[in-house]
Amino acid sequence: MSELPPELTGTPYGAYAYAYPHKTAYRPFATPVPLRTLWANAECAARFLYLHVPFCEMRCGFCNLFTTANPPGDLPARYLAALQRQAAQVRVALGETRFARLAIGGGTPTYLEPSQLHALFDLAESLGAAPGAIPTSVETSPATATPERLRVLHERGVSRVSIGVQSLVETEVAAAGRAQRTATVEAALASIRETGFPTLNIDLMYGLPGQSVASWLGSLRAALRYQPEELFLYPLYVRPLTGLGRRPDGRPLDDAGWDELRLSCYRAARDLLRAEGYAQISMRMFRAAHAPIAEEPAYCCQEDGMVGLGCGARSYTGGLHYASEYAVGASGVRAILAAYLRAPEAAFAAAHYGVALSPDDQRRRYLIQSLLQTEGLDRAAYQRRFGRDILEEIPQLAVLVEHGLAAAQPGRLRLTAAGVERSDAIGPWLYTAEVTRLMAAYALR
Repeated sequence: MSELPPELTGTPYGAYAYAYPHKTAYRPFATPVPLRTLWANAECAARFLYLHVPFCEMRCGFCNLFTTANPPGDLPARYLAALQRQAAQVRVALGETRFARLAIGGGTPTYLEPSQLHALFDLAESLGAAPGAIPTSVETSPATATPERLRVLHERGVSRVSIGVQSLVETEVAAAGRAQRTATVEAALASIRETGFPTLNIDLMYGLPGQSVASWLGSLRAALRYQPEELFLYPLYVRPLTGLGRRPDGRPLDDAGWDELRLSCYRAARDLLRAEGYAQISMRMFRAAHAPIAEEPAYCCQEDGMVGLGCGARSYTGGLHYASEYAVGASGVRAILAAYLRAPEAAFAAAHYGVALSPDDQRRRYLIQSLLQTEGLDRAAYQRRFGRDILEEIPQLAVLVEHGLAAAQPGRLRLTAAGVERSDAIGPWLYTAEVTRLMAAYALR
């Protein structure tokens, strides 16, 4: 038996591989790439429209997303005007397009006023993504999930509302840099349920300062009272330039104790949710038996494209990913946002920043986005797309099989339970050397 690499031994915590290549592998393009040419050559049967709203009522201590807290009064209106300029160029580049999915994220989209939310949905419809006609997801927060805003989402056909709660223990969220009253959370969850959205997703976080397995399960049980169709359970990571990352006491425990806490919390939650009838979709995602059946039209994240609009949004084609620049620190975010607000319409006609995917990157993206789901990778589908069996193409996968972290079946490659709980280590272990080099050399601001 081959030796298990050090990256996969000990702690199961590496990095959340929610997209590949990671945004820190992006760089300015030597020559801007016209969107019209880019999307004309993109091979995808369906497309996903994502709109990014980089505003929040507060910046959580663990947050490394592209967002800014409490923007000046006219900034959201100016942002929507810039978003309209960008949409005009994207509309020209795409031509007649039928989207299969729409998601509005951030930040916190419901930071916007109700009239501004209507304007955002109008923009989506002008691009060919009509909520109500296609599955539509919107992110919210306890403080901004007001009845007035929720009514707008419901009127516009939103089918899924995702709310970041993290914990229903006030001392835990306060220690994580999130000032939040449990009564506010409970009122928001009740309003979402009363408004009647088909799918409620609740985000919770484990490994928080002062948290125990018992208090974590207490938050989870409190969330289950609202019968969410989906739950996302995130381990806490302390990232550079975040509020917790700037604090000398940002880590709640020493590394070994913290890893043990997170793993114990994960296993306890997994077992509880399974007992409650939830199916595990990935290390983070759990879906209830009463959740709606997968919605049409179909969308395959491994093969189809995503069109992102807004400062902080990313777009994916098979061979090239592009975005605005990325920052976490307040000054870096402000500078990038200011440039976006100043940009004339013509500037949005090309991609200026991103990464070109090598053939190996394309194969590994398909692998990572499949393998880190409990359903695993369809070996026949992979072979149709790339011409070879996955185990021949990427021999390092044999290590996972040998050590019981994955199971190779005739038609499918799946992570075992031991592999699923190590998803955040396995994902980065599968990155190409070049992407790993680019990420390590990235100067975060």
